[in-house]
Amino acid sequence: MTEPEVWLWGRLKRLHAHGFHLRRQRPFRGYYLDFVCADRLLVIEVDGGQHNDPLQAEHDAVRDAVLKRVGYLVMRFSNSAVRTDINGVMDAIMLALEARPSVRGSSSD
Repeated sequence: MTEPEVWLWGRLKRLHAHGFHLRRQRPFRGYYLDFVCADRLLVIEVDGGQHNDPLQAEHDAVRDAVLKRVGYLVMRFSNSAVRTDINGVMDAIMLALEARPSVRGSSSD
């Protein structure tokens, strides 16, 4: 994991106390998801500068479309956003988690 991913993971693990179970580096249909809450169908990606490259951006768009087709919401945050505004990133993630219904009728994964 990159440094921003490590920082974010430290915060995401704390969400278990709020009933949200997230996992890191989960394989899914040939992709590795940075962080995922399967119960809420939420994927969180932390992107470095390489994601600005047109070929990488195209790959990301295809990947996001695959995830969207099966019901996942993909949230992307830049390394810079995690480094400079981790509280804002966490607020956005928490809002998304709270807004998405549990696919299992509970908030655990």
